[in-house]
Amino acid sequence: MEFNHFDANGNAIMVDVSEKKDTDRAALAKGRIYMSRETIAAVKGGSVKKGDVLGVARVAGIMAAKKTPDLIPLCHVLCLTKASVDFTVEEDYVEAACTVKTTGKTGVEMEALTGVSVALLTVFDMCKALDKTMEITDIHVVRKEGGKSGLFVNPKDKTEE
Repeated sequence: MEFNHFDANGNAIMVDVSEKKDTDRAALAKGRIYMSRETIAAVKGGSVKKGDVLGVARVAGIMAAKKTPDLIPLCHVLCLTKASVDFTVEEDYVEAACTVKTTGKTGVEMEALTGVSVALLTVFDMCKALDKTMEITDIHVVRKEGGKSGLFVNPKDKTEE
């Protein structure tokens, strides 16, 4: 495997994508935060003292997706055409899903991963007074499409079957 984030001298560089064609690109990333049933009830019932947990986390995730190049070294600055965060609340966890789209020369999986990560971190921050045992897990790319590699669906993700 050839690594292209380094020059001939071993220095870190941003990959030159100037010769690539613009294509429609999309990525979906998911992750979970496990918490007590009491905390789940507070999130669902809107009784967390810091406010609307999922509403704030949604905005935080979208903002994070847009700021990915400021957080992850060597990421390209992309003009995102979509960034959304959705939540599913289960019995003992909240699942966040971040979808990102663009038309460009490079993919958006880092933006989707960053969006879902910050959304879950925001849930943690807003609920930490209620539950110190929360655990963020399972952050992964579910699918990505566009570019030379085409469609990728993560075979480990059962939700995309």
